[in-house]
Amino acid sequence: MHMVIYALVEASTHDDALATGKSVFDRLVGADPHAGAVFDYYVTFDEEDTSVAGKARWGELPTAAPVDSNDGEDLLERGWEATKEEFERNLDRVKEAIDELSDEEIMRDEDLARHAFHQIGAYDGPTIFLYTEHGTGIRHRGQLDRLLEESEELWIVPADVHF
Repeated sequence: MHMVIYALVEASTHDDALATGKSVFDRLVGADPHAGAVFDYYVTFDEEDTSVAGKARWGELPTAAPVDSNDGEDLLERGWEATKEEFERNLDRVKEAIDELSDEEIMRDEDLARHAFHQIGAYDGPTIFLYTEHGTGIRHRGQLDRLLEESEELWIVPADVHF
């Protein structure tokens, strides 16, 4: 499956932002020897040689944008809304499992209940759409707001990832 994720990085130029974003995505696909793979591969939106990912799948997106620009604000909103929606979807599944299933049924992963519990607690992967420049998933609004307030030249870099 494919999804678009976003790296929030400090940079002074577009090219620096894109390079730093790619290093984040490298970590998330396990290209960095000190990081485990969270996704199978990624394609940034500057790549032209693919027919199944990036622009070919999602259309034109900025390759990198300052967070305080119109494009940056749009990308940030997309990333945050996707994170929030995925959290709420899994939280509803968890609440339903607790209300309707026995402990044994939850233990057996009836209706993928344990999977929903796992997704709620995830720090990265398919339920997290925003990442810091260190490859850390942004899991709650306070964490995002703190990053936005503390950063001086924050850029957002999108990538199509496969998991």
